[in-house]
Amino acid sequence: MLSVLSVEIRKLNRSLALLLALAAPCLIGIFAFFNISRFDQPGPWSQWMTTSVGIWAFFMLPMSVTALTALVAQMEHAPRSWEHLRSLPLPRWRIYAAKLSCVLGLIVFMSVLNLGISYGAVELAAVLKPAIRPTGSPDLAGTAWLLVKVLAAALLMIAIQFWAAMRFSSFVPALALGIGGTFFAVVATGAKEGVFFPWQMAVNVFVEGWRHDTAMWLGGGLGTLALIAAVLHLSRREVL
Repeated sequence: MLSVLSVEIRKLNRSLALLLALAAPCLIGIFAFFNISRFDQPGPWSQWMTTSVGIWAFFMLPMSVTALTALVAQMEHAPRSWEHLRSLPLPRWRIYAAKLSCVLGLIVFMSVLNLGISYGAVELAAVLKPAIRPTGSPDLAGTAWLLVKVLAAALLMIAIQFWAAMRFSSFVPALALGIGGTFFAVVATGAKEGVFFPWQMAVNVFVEGWRHDTAMWLGGGLGTLALIAAVLHLSRREVL
């Protein structure tokens, strides 16, 4: 398994995956910098850090997952190398599990990067404009825990996007699925039924009560099972 994972990591190094992993958190950091700079009075650290995590969960995470899963899948779809991979003398599930591990690893990396860049953006804005230096102290541990919950709630969405990207040789179905899911999550943010919508589960971790618990159980619990099911199903089916 480690050798298969090592090959997938080397493939990622030759792709645009790392550029994508850097771009999304940087865009959030740029927004955070200019957002705080337009104020004249300071706000609490928690406000700015939570806002960055909210933007990540609400829009950047689902769009990044859409692009990342499509990119990882197209590394095999484009050169039509699936027949070669699936003929190798090793269990097929390891190939898909390695690709899934790379996707999850990059998403975790992007989450950590989002935390660091957001903190740096707020700090830079405060240095350039001391009057708006945030009050209190940054709760990096609390923000990191919030990012962990966002990632856990997003597992079901990741599983669906990963399956679609790997299942179809064209990038269009997975891309349409991701854009459509994000669109409906944005326009139906206030809907009570949104807690059951995979693309909106990550946002529901910001509220207390049944919406938070439902998002965690469905997104995290069912999402974990869906990831396993996706790997097993893909290893038994041919690519269209």
